[in-house]
Amino acid sequence: MQTLYLIRHTRPRIAPGICYGQFDIDVADSFEEEAGNVLHYLPPLELVIASPLRRARRLAEHLAQAQNCELRSDARLMEKHFGAWEGKAWDDIPRNEIDAWAADVMDYAPPGGESAQEVMQRVRAFMRDLVQLPQQNIALTAHGGSIRAMLASMANVPLAHTLNWQMEYGAVICVRN
Repeated sequence: MQTLYLIRHTRPRIAPGICYGQFDIDVADSFEEEAGNVLHYLPPLELVIASPLRRARRLAEHLAQAQNCELRSDARLMEKHFGAWEGKAWDDIPRNEIDAWAADVMDYAPPGGESAQEVMQRVRAFMRDLVQLPQQNIALTAHGGSIRAMLASMANVPLAHTLNWQMEYGAVICVRN
């Protein structure tokens, strides 16, 4: 049985109120302190797998180096792609698009982006491959959306039921897979 450490990336370097799903932004100046806090909660790891987005990859590199373990990247761990909304202030996104999303949170895809259902499909494919790995203690550095999708998949609950789960930057969630 694998023990997984689902870790949300540390605080990103972006102004509040900006939509940044797959917008590739760096980490905030507080990174070293936040990464040290994450390390405090981890046992010895055999493998770290990261979303390739910089904010998750930086944390994964830090953890793998500190733990002297293997590091891999997997695009299926990336955050939801918000398409035309990426990098825009939430207040600047057309109200009718936000309303359409709120009315169908699982199947609506922002223009040029992906739906929550599509995020769920790629995360489930990742999880199917993950159980085939021989490593037992694995850290996954990812994003709020992809972590919620993993948890929903493991708990066999609809992703929509996880959307209000609070997950701070640098949160570490330990689960058995």
